[in-house]
Amino acid sequence: MAKADDDKLSKSVADARRAIELREKSYREQALKMYPHICGRCGREFHGKNLRELTVHHRDHNHDNNPADGSNWELLCLYCHDNEHQRQLEAQQSRAGGDRRAAATHNPFADLKSMLEKNKK
Repeated sequence: MAKADDDKLSKSVADARRAIELREKSYREQALKMYPHICGRCGREFHGKNLRELTVHHRDHNHDNNPADGSNWELLCLYCHDNEHQRQLEAQQSRAGGDRRAAATHNPFADLKSMLEKNKK
């Protein structure tokens, strides 16, 4: 019985992965036809073998929102795409109060005047 459950799970996972790959391939190909092969952030150009490093970023972060006019897409290199998602995560954390650090209170120049006067003597 456990073998049958494992087979069902494996098939479900494989089917889900295939569906994601097909969906991504579809909007990626559309975006590559629509837009110049240039990263929308850093301006790096892509062609030939390095075209695989150019990704499709969903501006609203919803991978199911793929309008035919491409208005929710922008082409970003791998590095800029990762940076964009990291910025989004950090913004969510700060809104949730997860990044509340105390402001610095140390002032290295607080006693500078007296230290300079000591050096003059």
